[in-house]
Amino acid sequence: MEYQWLKTFIVAAETSNFRKASEKLMISQPGVTVHIKLLEEYLGTPLFNRSKKRVSLTEAGKMFYDEAIQLTKGLEVSVERLHAFTEGYKRKWNIAISPLMAETILPYILRSFMNKYPDLELSIRVEESNNIEDLVWNGEVHMGISALEATRKNIQSIELYEDPLLFIVPTDGYDDESGPVLDTEEYIKKYYLFTHHHPVVWDTLLLQLRQQVITMRTMKVTQAHIVKRFIQEGLGASFLPQSIVKRELTEGRVMHVPFNLFPLPKVKTFLLLQSMGDLEKEFIEKISRYYFS
Repeated sequence: MEYQWLKTFIVAAETSNFRKASEKLMISQPGVTVHIKLLEEYLGTPLFNRSKKRVSLTEAGKMFYDEAIQLTKGLEVSVERLHAFTEGYKRKWNIAISPLMAETILPYILRSFMNKYPDLELSIRVEESNNIEDLVWNGEVHMGISALEATRKNIQSIELYEDPLLFIVPTDGYDDESGPVLDTEEYIKKYYLFTHHHPVVWDTLLLQLRQQVITMRTMKVTQAHIVKRFIQEGLGASFLPQSIVKRELTEGRVMHVPFNLFPLPKVKTFLLLQSMGDLEKEFIEKISRYYFS
């Protein structure tokens, strides 16, 4: 039984059409037919009911579909492991990280672990925080860095740090001494306010703002790095965690306006994992050193 027969069968089963399967696989339609026929002969049973325009799975085909998925996945994982071995990697470590965290520690962690563990194949998945706990639970990643605390009992949830929110606006061209007095409410009225790039704070924050500011224009932008770019281009303002705008503030690419309408919340970042090993301990240590040294 050949790998390509299985891949052809899976695509044909999902499209219910040999022509569409051939287009997706970039092989001829007769090639699809041959692969399916050879697979059916190998298994000794028909996998498809044929009609003039469409095909449908037989009962045996429906049962074998899940098996084919598992067989191809297993082979692909084995091939990945072999490639990693030939490239000098002996271990693999998968981390899921939220877009907010990717804006801050990702380059630092990558450089540190690549230097210290040349035999470690490090894989970073940038995922929304509401997906990260499931990835840890399913064992798809060894660890997750999320803006959301874990809800399952057997997932450890370790608070890494609190990050103050800052009101960030485009630069005005003045220095601290010669510039005009910065008025929070005027900035909120002047600019679009970019919202919903953090999974926790925005509903409460908007409610408080609408109680204080009569005129306010909002724009939902779900990625923090896009919000930063928009602010730098003068398109609007927003509330962002201090850690992700530290560099831009230092370089003068954005400006922090002290916010005086009400106390701003702090946002938390959590490490999610099922078990704590040496790599996880070192990861926490490096994050702590990055933020608190």
